[in-house]
Amino acid sequence: MIFSSKRRIQRRSAPLIRGLKALSRAVGFTWRRSLQVRVVVSNLALSSLVILILGFVLTSQVTDRILESKTRVATEEMERARVIVSDDVGGEETRSLQSSLELARNQLLNGSKGSDGGGAGAFDAVLLVPGDGPREATSAGPATQVPGPLREFVKAGQVSYQYSTVHTENFSGKALVIGSPTTSKVTALELYLVFPLSSEESTISLVRGTIVTGGVVLLVLLAAVALLVARQVVLPVRSASRIAERFAEGHLSERMPVRGVDDMARLAVSFNDMAESLSREITQLEEFGNLQRRFTSDVSHELRTPLTTVRMAADLIYDNREELDPALQRSAELMVNELDRFETLLSDLLEISRHDAGVAELAVEQVDLRDTVKAVVASVKHLADELDTTVELDMPDKEIIAEVDPRRVERILRNLVANAIDHSEHKPVTIRMAADIDSVAVTVRDRGVGLRPGEEKLVFNRFWRADPSRKRHSGGTGLGLAISVEDARLHQGRLEAWGEPGNGALFRLTVPLVRGHKVTTSPLPLNPTSRPSSAARRATSRGPHPGEQETTPMRTSGAKIERVRESSGGRAGDAS
Repeated sequence: MIFSSKRRIQRRSAPLIRGLKALSRAVGFTWRRSLQVRVVVSNLALSSLVILILGFVLTSQVTDRILESKTRVATEEMERARVIVSDDVGGEETRSLQSSLELARNQLLNGSKGSDGGGAGAFDAVLLVPGDGPREATSAGPATQVPGPLREFVKAGQVSYQYSTVHTENFSGKALVIGSPTTSKVTALELYLVFPLSSEESTISLVRGTIVTGGVVLLVLLAAVALLVARQVVLPVRSASRIAERFAEGHLSERMPVRGVDDMARLAVSFNDMAESLSREITQLEEFGNLQRRFTSDVSHELRTPLTTVRMAADLIYDNREELDPALQRSAELMVNELDRFETLLSDLLEISRHDAGVAELAVEQVDLRDTVKAVVASVKHLADELDTTVELDMPDKEIIAEVDPRRVERILRNLVANAIDHSEHKPVTIRMAADIDSVAVTVRDRGVGLRPGEEKLVFNRFWRADPSRKRHSGGTGLGLAISVEDARLHQGRLEAWGEPGNGALFRLTVPLVRGHKVTTSPLPLNPTSRPSSAARRATSRGPHPGEQETTPMRTSGAKIERVRESSGGRAGDAS
């Protein structure tokens, strides 16, 4: 029963809790985002604290002064009352003690009404005679309203007062009760005067209300002043922020308006000077970049015609090299080799210029990427066999259909596999493929020299070389990986690298299965020493579908290479 009640309470309070959490998040977001809100709220908080302290001090001072004045006047009234009581009580033998006390009390009350208490206001009087042996205790007035502690002081012969809440026939509320022993023919006579504090309470309430009203008005004025001051500071800052954002978006003509000669005006002048300088630099860089791309494209196109003529003449000489002496035969072979490399470099320059100009396009087809990987392996068989390197394939048996440009994907993989073979140090090169519901990944792993920390980013730079003195066997141009990463981005995929000195390197290509989708995760890990992701485990570790065979590594080797293309270069080269 108790648990069900708790669950009902929790269910009913859940919307309220969610609403409070949403409100707290909104308030926190506004507090962090708005400088104006922080300034105004901080100013209000500090002003409220100061006003509360001042109000408390002022109220305490006024209350103390009013009560002190009331006490002084009440003490003076007590002195006059003692004289009256000394003369009236016990003055005639024929009157009883009760009658004497009542007569003295009435005379005090009549004097209070007639003279307005001598400045102390109206009051009530209590006369007490404690019991003594055969004499019973006698009193006149509301004796039960006299506080006990006050009576103890009066019995000790002291004039004392106490603030207490009393209830009489004519008054009910807080009052000042002052007591004093009185000398008369009746021994141990005690006199008490009860002064109502209603007028003093009204005065104190009026003072408090005035202070509260003044404090609220002052807070509103301070909030308005803080809002105005913060607005004068925040508005130019917001304007500068908007202009800076538009400038960052490419609107290089944006400038801040300059008004006056104050600090904000100097900020606007400095910002405009900086924007003008940046605009000039960016314009110059764009012009230099366009000039460079146009120069590369024009030179590449202009070299096509003479290169075609030279190629025709070189092929003619190469085909008839048997008629030449051995030295000229070797020269003809070297010329054809270098012409092959020159044509490759020229093609790469044209391709990279298309990427730079943003005119590269995809010829998308639905292809089985396993066939693409097998074609790449077949194209580098001669290189693997020459360097005594084994290429291991680890691919699923089920076809992996992706919407890609087969020429560009094959070029990416050929560059990666050729680079891996060239840097493998005669150790096996492993090619793995895996797919999930969104993307497909291919990794190429060698176990050669590896990459030093930071080189996994530099390896995609144009003409970058890890070891300039290293001899290459694949005849790279230094642009292969730069073109490959652009081809991967054109597919909205990713090409990434990992490496450790002495542990080899791994390159991972991830492309979406459907054109237009963006790659967010990869089915295969980039670091081969780490555990694969859950998507990769589902793609590679699950059992085969019914009717499928399990995936097994496949080794391949090839025939000897006919012609070796030698050049120095690092991993930035390619085999295209």
